[in-house]
Order: sequence, then C-alpha cells, then structure tokens
Amino acid sequence: MDSHQTISPPSVHFRFWIALTTLLTAASCAGVARGAEVLASATGPSRFPCNPEEIAHYTAYRTHEPINIDGRLDEKCWATAPRSPRFIDILTGKPTLYDTRAAVLWDDKNLYVAYWVEEPDVMATYTNHNSPIYYNNDVEVFIAGRDAYYEFELNALNTVYEAFFIWEDAYAKGGFAEAPEFKRSNPQVKAFNGVDYTTHPRGPRLGSWDWRFPGLQTAVHINGTLNNHTDKDHGWTVELAFPWEGMKWLAKADARALPPKHDDVWRIDFSRFNQYKAPPPAKDSGGWFWSRHGVWDSHIPECFPYVTFSTNDVQQVKPAK
Repeated sequence: MDSHQTISPPSVHFRFWIALTTLLTAASCAGVARGAEVLASATGPSRFPCNPEEIAHYTAYRTHEPINIDGRLDEKCWATAPRSPRFIDILTGKPTLYDTRAAVLWDDKNLYVAYWVEEPDVMATYTNHNSPIYYNNDVEVFIAGRDAYYEFELNALNTVYEAFFIWEDAYAKGGFAEAPEFKRSNPQVKAFNGVDYTTHPRGPRLGSWDWRFPGLQTAVHINGTLNNHTDKDHGWTVELAFPWEGMKWLAKADARALPPKHDDVWRIDFSRFNQYKAPPPAKDSGGWFWSRHGVWDSHIPECFPYVTFSTNDVQQVKPAK
C-alpha cells in the first residue's frame, strides 16, 4: 500500500462493529484460556508423589464365618478372599526380593486384615508396646479418616507399635483438642510433618503415641523358627481385627457409617519394612508396599489404596483366574 494514499475515515456504524468484534474476540480468548487452565489443572501432574492412576483398588467382602485371631489364616473365608498382588518397592514400584500379600474382610464388629510374609530367616527382638519395631522387620497398616489417620505396626513377636495422627487444620474444630490422649500438653503428643515428604498441601499434623486402638486383636504364626540363623524358614502370617467401635475418631468428620455400608470407600495402606535389602544392582529401599508412594514416607493418605466395602458374602465370590 502507498503510504501517501488518502483514506476516508470509517463510518460510525463501521467503528461500532469493529469495537464489538474486538470485544467478543477478547472474551472468547479469555474463556479459552480459562478452559485451558482448568484442563491443565485436571490433567496436570499430581500434587502428591504417587501417580493417581497407579493407586491400587480393592474390594473387601463381608464374612459370616467366625474368625479366630490366631495368625494361622486357616478359615475358609481367607482362602476365598481376594489377595493383593505381590508387594512392590515404595520408591521404584519394582518387584521385591520376597513375596508379601494382604487381604481384607469385614463383618458387623471388625475390620480383618491378613498378611502372608515370605521370609527365609524370621527375626524379631522388640517385645514392649510401642518399641521402635520398625528397626525389626515388620508389617504395617494405616487407616485414614478425613481429618486423621491411624498407624499400626507389628513384628514377628506380635509386638505392636501404634500412633494416631490429626491434621492441624482439624484439631480444634474436630473436637480432638478436648480428648486427654490428644491434648498438646500430653508429653506423648508431638508435632509431625511427615518423613521424607514434608510439603503436604494440607500442612502439618499432631501425632499421639498415647492413643490405643480399643479392642484391637493381633496374632502371628511363624512357619519356621524365630531368631535361628542355622535353618531356613518359610515366613510368617499375620491376622488382625480392628473393631469398628474403635474407629469413631476416624469416622467422625464425614459421619461415615460404622460398620461401612455397601460400596463405601476407605483409604487403607498396607506395607512391609525390612532391615535387609536385595543386593545390587537391585535398587531395594527395604520398604515394600501394596501401592507405590514414590517417596520414602508412609504418611500420605492420598497414596493409600482405595478399599471398597461390599456386603456380598466372600464365600460367593468367584476366585480370580
């Protein structure tokens, strides 16, 4: 175009349509941008170290058969209950040196958890409640409510370690501050901010090592000989009963049913920690889990498996092929 060409000014109507078109285009672009932000938020990386698509899902069936908590797991219901896959490394998600599997059942009174632990040299030393049995080989269960979660550990001597954790943002409004076992003045109540994952979006927690799970039953059966290096063992099995009555603090915040209703979903973690590791080149952290966390920290409820409770009797479940 000739820069010296004379151009007549646009009409009023033409200027109006130009302005309206510009306004609508800007609004459309803004809407697209906002939509892109929402989509990026929905499909972007998780705020947590575990991959949401990898988190395990499990159906816990009801049992009408009485379970004797003796650690042997010889009831028919345990033979029928679906077992977890072989546990994987907490960090890498790779297969582990020895086999570990878990299963869950329930009835009106209890949540039942079973472990099958392959271990060629079964060892345990700690015998006092809340001793640091994580320095032995142990199995662990974490049960999460909306505003709190419970940690349970057990070694081959049937010694229990347990603690109860409360998110700081729920401590006062959830009524925890009024309970003696949760009071900040209690010397067994301490601030806690995770292990290796200390940037949880919800912030810090309070941990109570003064809380005891009411009515808890635990048992271990050793298939071999304990603390004997001269022979080879098969391993040990664990049988646990957590009464629903003892989960009131976990259920309070969202008024979840105790016992659960059909299709209720809880977040429960299952793991095993070992003092020995697979030799190189394996990258064995010593922490073996049903569902990988991606960081050396059990205290991330958002990484716990989803456990859906079914009122269908476990005896009617068809075995997995």
